[in-house]
Amino acid sequence: MSFLDMAQVSYTYPGWPAVVDRVDWRIAQGEFHCLVGRSGCGKTTLLKLAAGLLQPSAGMIRLQGVPHTRPGPELGFVFQSPTLLEWRTVLDNVLLPLSLRHPPTPQDVARARELLSLMGLLALQHHYPRHLSGGQQSRVAIARALVGEPAMLLLDEPFAALDAITREDLQDDLLALCRLRQTTVFFVTHDISEAVYLADRVAVMAGGRICQDLPVALPRPRGRDVRYSPAFNALCAQLRSGMDAGGEGAS
Repeated sequence: MSFLDMAQVSYTYPGWPAVVDRVDWRIAQGEFHCLVGRSGCGKTTLLKLAAGLLQPSAGMIRLQGVPHTRPGPELGFVFQSPTLLEWRTVLDNVLLPLSLRHPPTPQDVARARELLSLMGLLALQHHYPRHLSGGQQSRVAIARALVGEPAMLLLDEPFAALDAITREDLQDDLLALCRLRQTTVFFVTHDISEAVYLADRVAVMAGGRICQDLPVALPRPRGRDVRYSPAFNALCAQLRSGMDAGGEGAS
């Protein structure tokens, strides 16, 4: 049974053509799936449907075999912007999802500090977001999403605004954390090379539909040398062809 199962899922805003059009997509437990596509193709809407933030106009979404109707603690989110609270310290920002449900316990604080340590930020736990670089803020956002130990992590182009070297470092950090915790991941990006480096499987979306579904048979764990291998470049070229064939996508 799939962990996340989308069957013939569509979504339409009133008065507009379907933004997501009869999508079938399945993610198994512990897998890392990426979705790529041109701007406006519907990929962020599909992510919101997977998160339970939107409900499909047609079709069915199941999470762990149960109809998925709303966000819950089994899901963690990382958005395009880190969206940290400027008046809270790094540690308090990481603890925020738990603080909204109950006063953080010593175990919660220990888990947050462990995540900050894994992200190389423990020494900055009492700093405020204004003291952090863009990459550091993104690491805090990832730690915040994982502090509740979600079974699935959903990310919407979280590294798009960062420089190339920082982005690659964060990709490695994310892979290491998700492998450590066996987290299932649904990652939206417009960056083909990022998708190939991260994913077990990549889908190309165009015009609200999945037009290509590509397994990524690259060895794990993945290191910097993978990015320059012939197999990596061939997969990137194959996905680019799929995006070109898909056209400009939906508005």
